[in-house]
This record gives sequence, structure tokens and C-alpha cells, in this order.
Amino acid sequence: MAPMIRQRLVVTGQVQGVGFRPTVYKLAHQSGLTGLVRNAPEGVIIEVQGPDLPISSEPPVRDFAQQLRDALPPLARITGLEVHEITPLAGESSFQIQQSTTGEGHQVLISPDTATCEDCLRELSDPLDRRYRYPFINCTNCGPRLTITRSIPYDRPMTSMACFAQCPDCLREYEDPLDRRFHAQPNCCPVCGPRVWLASPLGEQHAVGDEAVDRAAKALASGRILAVKGLGGFHLVCDAGSDAAVAELRRRKHRWEKPLAVMAPDLDIALQVVDVTAAERELLLSAQRPIVLLPKLMRHCASTPSLSILLAPDTDYLGLMLPYTPLHHVLLGAFRGAVGPDQLPILVMTSGNLSSEPIALGNREALERLAPLVDLFLFHDRDILVRCDDSVLRLNRGTGQAESFRRARGYTPTPIFLSRSGPCVLGLGPELKTTVCLTKGDQAFVSQHVGDLTNLETFAFYQDTIRHQQSILRVKPELVVADLHPDYLSTGYGKELGEQETVPLVHVQHHMAHILSVLAENRHEQPSLGLALDGAGLGTDRTIWGGEVLLVDPRNGECSRTGHFTPVAQPGGEAAAREPWRMARSYLWSIGVTAPGNRPWPWMEEHAQADAFVGTMLQKEINCPTTTSCGRLFDAVAGLLGLKHVMAYEGQAAIILERIQGHDDLSVPYACPVLANHDPVQLDTLLLFRQVHADWEAGAPTGSISRRFHLGLIQGLAELAVLLARRAGTRTVGLSGGVMQNATLSTLLPRALSQRGLTPLVHVHLPPNDACISLGQAIYGKILHQRD
Repeated sequence: MAPMIRQRLVVTGQVQGVGFRPTVYKLAHQSGLTGLVRNAPEGVIIEVQGPDLPISSEPPVRDFAQQLRDALPPLARITGLEVHEITPLAGESSFQIQQSTTGEGHQVLISPDTATCEDCLRELSDPLDRRYRYPFINCTNCGPRLTITRSIPYDRPMTSMACFAQCPDCLREYEDPLDRRFHAQPNCCPVCGPRVWLASPLGEQHAVGDEAVDRAAKALASGRILAVKGLGGFHLVCDAGSDAAVAELRRRKHRWEKPLAVMAPDLDIALQVVDVTAAERELLLSAQRPIVLLPKLMRHCASTPSLSILLAPDTDYLGLMLPYTPLHHVLLGAFRGAVGPDQLPILVMTSGNLSSEPIALGNREALERLAPLVDLFLFHDRDILVRCDDSVLRLNRGTGQAESFRRARGYTPTPIFLSRSGPCVLGLGPELKTTVCLTKGDQAFVSQHVGDLTNLETFAFYQDTIRHQQSILRVKPELVVADLHPDYLSTGYGKELGEQETVPLVHVQHHMAHILSVLAENRHEQPSLGLALDGAGLGTDRTIWGGEVLLVDPRNGECSRTGHFTPVAQPGGEAAAREPWRMARSYLWSIGVTAPGNRPWPWMEEHAQADAFVGTMLQKEINCPTTTSCGRLFDAVAGLLGLKHVMAYEGQAAIILERIQGHDDLSVPYACPVLANHDPVQLDTLLLFRQVHADWEAGAPTGSISRRFHLGLIQGLAELAVLLARRAGTRTVGLSGGVMQNATLSTLLPRALSQRGLTPLVHVHLPPNDACISLGQAIYGKILHQRD
């Protein structure tokens, strides 16, 4: 008889609640192995035993680890796998799935929420299936995870499904290791699971179940606005083809001009309104189901069904997603029937909130906050425990890389893997587009998008996010890192945490955090140059930075500012970030233009009195902080061209400026020279603006001016990087900051750097905007902690 061999495997990663143990069970049975599998704090524990047969190939036991890697279920992800030989057990005759054990030292990742899988969709559309049109169908391969998880381990009692006792049929599936719903924690059916109902803004119930969905669809088809409870919060929903409905939604939500996202029932319908490449198709259909920014198809025939022109008036792109919950599939199916074949069955799906507030979470909260905004509510009674907005991505067609604009549902809490392990550090994020970051070992967990910390509601969400992250990761930070700006709520909270929890607090400059984050995402640990192209961040000299070249050493946390844009005044401080004409006036003042020439300034008719006041401010240097911001330069050009006087949302002027570009290959870039004799070195953005002004005065087409400005700035930045990289003895250039969301820069600037022999690094997982700041802060904290 052949001797027996036994191995113990400890598997970490996304391996609980994703069908991992049934996969292990099936593999063991197929290979004729005995043993066990169970969930434990340190991961999934597997023991497999079988004969150590003297054959040419590996015995089944020794080959088991590789077989497991090759047969992972869709949502599983292995981040660590240890294999040890242990003493065989005598008399073992079967392979068993054992009960989970609990304890400290948790090393398992919670899976992100994922879109409804194909198997569940087939059941959802089958009239003979017991879950036909059931809005909460799911299995181990799909459905809610993070948003229903209160704590770890990820077992049903720790989720918002704890209050729904499974019926005999569901329990049979749940307990059968060969069923795809084995230990699917949200498992349920119409008999035992959550229900959906339609209600008035006063909370009066109108209909339940299928009737509620059908009546909701008819209300949407008639132009009504609904609040629909989703996966990570509520959506505000209306007919995307109705100008009247979209305009009314904008009025009620106070979202006057910012683009609205839409949801199409399937890819075929989406292809009628947007242009989609093969790679973009993969993004749309991925398990994450993000909003994807796609080029609009221009309609030339009045009889062809089309979407409202009010959805995204400033851009040629439309944010579109496909259904990711069964409720979405059922609602859009009913809406398609309600509008008929002559209308596009596409719905606006925007966050359920007033502008600047966090997305509404619970039914009672939604009634209190959203009742003035909607005509009806489509509620359900499965509690959402974690707010989570939709993620937003764009595929850069020039580079082929997916670029994140907002990282949330479908992507969090998936970690970013770092180049080395280290202590637990909490990065508190900035003020706008806030996220928080906790590190654990060699992993960094950046939270879902929190929003702008400009009101108490968002600040409360921010605090909840920090507490929940610490709970599910079972960590306590050894160091807290905040922004340099003393007035940010996040900075103040860091001081409070430090005092309450006796945890050391340190500060790091905003743009250094930007560059550290892009280096960390690329696992790059050598001294590197960083171009931080941003709107605003408090500099170490107490001026407003945003067009910076930094030399950063991620080994010791040292940073020096080696270059920047030409400093100018920002008249009125924050007011100039909202009113582009103020920055145009400031740049004109800086180049010696104090009064209109051949043409009146575009803002004079509307803001003549304010212009005179700003002129006095500039002359007397009153409330005119100094800035080197790249974002404010874009605002100045857009303001001079008359594209936008007062912005309705952040970045609006720059978005319009990019959209109007002419794309003549013969466009000659404006000159944007490097002033190498300055210390730090300067990029001559005043000369760049002087050329914009000269062409504008001469009546040149605004599209041509915009194109030449973009190309000139890119060439100037590339030459600046070449000079400073040579001086620093590096070839690596990290690119970060909100301006890198400009498609022209994100495509052409890395190319220009590569053509000059440099290696550009861009963000891989996180947005380049301030959402990446918390990661950079956490990395800085790890460096300091390990250095000390």
C-alpha cells in the first residue's frame, strides 16, 4: 500500500462567501482526496490527504494547490497561499466542510459588490423558475457583499440578511456544497427574502412586488421622478429621453449643469446612443459594472429616438452603465414595455442626494431627505449598511488604459498591493473628493468615494467610513496622516483622533501625497520626479500650489520642489476657483493688460462692476493669494475665451475648453518655455497665456486657440520634466492631479515624456484627482514609521 501524504494549505484573499469552499470540496472529490476545509481568521484552512503514488506526474495531493489556482470561482482572488506537509491522519474516509472559526488576526478580504451573474439572469427571466422577476436573486458568484456587511467574518448573522430566515428550499441550497448557492449569505427567494414596494413621498404604500415595479415603470414613462433604493444607496431616476423630466430633476436636485449618468437595459440599446469599442464593451459588461464615459453618437434624423440634450451639455461624452442588480433588470424591462418600441428605454440614474450631500442610505433617511425631490419611492427592506456610489471610468483610447474618475461600488474594498509590508497607517484624505486609506501589511485599503467635506452630513459619512474600515479589517492605526491645510475638516479630525486615541499625527503636503500615491500604485521605490497638475493645495510656503514639479524619494520621505508654473494672483481666493473670469483678469494683469483692447472682455457686460473691484484688488494686492495652479490656468484661458463666467461644478470651464479643441494635425503649439535660471525652475505660463490673448484679440477661432494651448502646455511640461529629471539623475516621472483627467493631457503628455527618453507613471487603480491623496498620505506615514 502506498504511503499517505497530507498537506495543510492556508489561503488568504477574497476567499470567503465567494464559492471558494465548494470549489475545494469538488476538487478534493474529483481527485479522491480526504480532508477538510473551513473558514478561519487567518484565511481558509484546507487539509488534503491521499496516497503518495510513485508515478511520473505529481500525486493529487502535491498538485492540489495548482489545481485550486486554476479552478477559482468568478469572485475569488488569492493573495497568499502557504503549503505545509503535516502528519497524515489514520482512518479518515471523507472530505468535509467544517464550521467557520473566529478570532483575532483576520486576513480575509470582503468581496466588493458585483453584478448579477448570467445564471441568475436566466432564472430571473424564466417564468417557470421560483425566482422569476425576483429583485433580490443572487448566488455565490454575484450580488451584494460590502454594502450589506456589518462586521467580519462574512457570515449571514453579520450581514443585513440576518433578519430574513431562509425557507426550506433556500436552506437546502445554502447547505448543499454542490449547489452554487452554498453559503451565499444573501440567499433568499420571494417566500423568505426582502420585498419591494412603491410609496408616496409621505410614505404611503401604493403597491408591492411585481405590481410595484410595473407601476414605477409606468410612472417613469409618464415623466415622473422616482427615488429607487439600490445596492449602496438611492438613485434619483427619470426618463433619459424626456427634456422635461431631466430639467425638472436638475431643478429639484440643484444639479444645474453637471453631467447625469444613465442606465441602458442592455448593450444593444446602449449602442444606439454611444460609440463603444471592444475594450469599453468589456468594461460595461464586467462584474464591477461601472459608469463608463463614452462618446455620444450624434443624431442627424429627427425621427430617430434620442436622449435628452440636457444630460451632459458640456461634453461629448455620456456616462452610461448597464444594470447590475436584479431590481435594475426588472425595472428596466418593465420600463421598456411602458415606453414602447418608438422610445429608448434608458433611465437617468444619478445619486440620490441633493448636490454636495452623501447618497441617501435607509428608507427613513430617504423619506426625510429626498421627499421634496421625487414623486414616488421604490423601496425595499434589505438594509444598506455601507454607502457606496457608482464607480466612474473612462477608457483612454490613445493609451488603451482604463482611467478611474470615481472608485467605489465594484472596486472597494479591493486592496492596492504595495511593494513592502509595514505598520497600519490611516490616511485621512483632503477636503474635496475625499477618500480614506488604511494600510495592513503590504496592502492599502482606499475607501469608496466619500465626497466633499463641506457639510456635516458628509463629515458624518466620513467618520462612519473610517470606523467601518477599521472594523472589517480588524486594525488600529499606529500613525495618522493629514493634509497640511489647517482648515480642512479631515485635518481637524486627525487632531481629534490623535488626542482621543493617543495616536501620533503627522502632516504631508498635498501634492507630495499625490506623487507618493502614483508611485505606490506602480510599486516604484526609487527617487522620482513628479508632475502634480492640480487645482489647489496648500504649499509649504503657504501659497496655493497646483502646477508643481517635485523630486520625491519614497525610501525616506524626502521631497523638494524643483519647478512650478509662473506664480500669479488668485483674486478673491476661493471665488476665483468658481469664476474663471477672475483668473483671466489676473493673468491679463500679470502680462500688463489692465484694460480691454480691440475687443471687450467677454465678462464685462455681466460682471462689469465686479471686474472693477477685482482690478482694485489686483492693484492693491488685497485678498489675492499667490497661486501656481494648473487648474487656474485652464480657468483663465476658458474665462478669456468667454466659455464660462461662473462654474456650476468643479472643472466645468476646463471640460468645455477641452471639448471645443480643433483637431487639425497642423496646429502649431504655443511656446511655453522653461525658465531654467529661476530657483525653483519656472514654466513660463505667462508667455503661454500672452499668446492665447494675442490670438483672441485677433479673432482667431476658439477651437484653434484651445488646441494650441493644450499642445503648448504639454510640450512645455515635457521639456520642464527633461531638464529637472536630468538634474536629479532620474528618468521616472509620476503624473498625478485632477488636471490629468483631461483626456488630451492624459494621452499626449505620457507620450511626449516617453519620446524624450523618460518613463511616465500614471495611476493604475485610483483617480488622479484628490481621491488618491489618502493613499499618498498613508504611504508617507509608513515611510516615516519605518524610518524612525
